[in-house]
Amino acid sequence: MPSEVIAEPIANLRSFFADCRAAVDAELGRLVPAEEVRPSSVHQAIRWSLFAGGKRFRPALLVAVGRTLGAAPADLLLSACAFEMIHTYSLIHDDLPSMDDDDLRRGRPTCHVRFGEATATLAGDALQALAFQTISEDELLPAEVRVQVISELARGAGTPLGMVAGQAHDLEAESRDVDGNELEGIHQLKTGALIVAAARSGAIIARADDATSAAITDYASGLGLLFQITDDLLDVTATAQDLGKTPGKDARAQKATYPALYGIEATRQHALEIHEKTTTALKDIQPSTALLSAIADFILQRNA
Repeated sequence: MPSEVIAEPIANLRSFFADCRAAVDAELGRLVPAEEVRPSSVHQAIRWSLFAGGKRFRPALLVAVGRTLGAAPADLLLSACAFEMIHTYSLIHDDLPSMDDDDLRRGRPTCHVRFGEATATLAGDALQALAFQTISEDELLPAEVRVQVISELARGAGTPLGMVAGQAHDLEAESRDVDGNELEGIHQLKTGALIVAAARSGAIIARADDATSAAITDYASGLGLLFQITDDLLDVTATAQDLGKTPGKDARAQKATYPALYGIEATRQHALEIHEKTTTALKDIQPSTALLSAIADFILQRNA
C-alpha cells in the first residue's frame, strides 16, 4: 500500500489505525531483508516477530502528531517504521529467559521459543541498528531533522531516561515493595519514553514551535503512563486470546504494577484521572487535536 494512504480523510480512529498499519507494514516489508537473504535464520526471526500482527501504535502516534501539525504524510513514514523496529526489538529482548521469560507474544510463540535465544538476540540487535539506518538514510528529510529524530529515538530507547532504563528498574523491583512514585517512574521509562519520543518526532518532522512541542510532550507523557496502566489492568482481567500473550505473568513474577499496589478499581479510577490530564494538555494547540484526543480515548478503553 502506498504511503499516501495515511493522507486520506479519517472516517474514524479504527480506519486511521488500519491505514497506518497497512502503510507501515508495506514499507517494513521493503526495508527488512527477505527470509532467504543470509543469514537467513536472523531474517526469518526478524520477520516472525515484526509481522506478527502488532497494533503499530507508536508509528501511528508519530503519524497522528505529524499529521495534526501539518507534516507531509510521506515525510513521516520511514521514521514511523523505525519506531516499530525499535519497539519490536524491545519485545524480542524482553521475552528472553534472562528477562521476562515469556513463551507467547502477539498470539504466537515468542522469537526465542521459535528460533532459539542466540538468534532472537541477534534479531533484536539487527532491528535496532536498522531503525537508525532507516532514519539516517531518509532523503525526504533535511539532515538536521534526521539528526533530531535520531536523537529522540536514541534517548527514548536507551538510558538513563529511556526504555532500557525502565526495563532495568522493572527487573530490580521484582519481589520487593515499591511506592506509587517509584512505580510511576518505572512506567514512564519502560513504556512512556518511547511513546513520548514517537510523538515528539512527529512534531519535529512537522517543524512545530517550542510551545507546541512542549504541549505534545505533556500529552505523550500522559498517554504513555495511561498505556501502561491499562496494560497492567489487562494483565489481570483479560484472557490469553484477548491479549495475544500470557496473562497473569506480572503477578507470578511479582512485578510492580498498579493493580498490585492499589487494586483494580482504584487503578481504573487513576486511569480516568490520567486520561483527563492527557487530553487537557492539548487545549492550547491551534490545529484541531480531535485525532490525538481520540487516541487517548482509545487507550483508556482498549481491551487488548
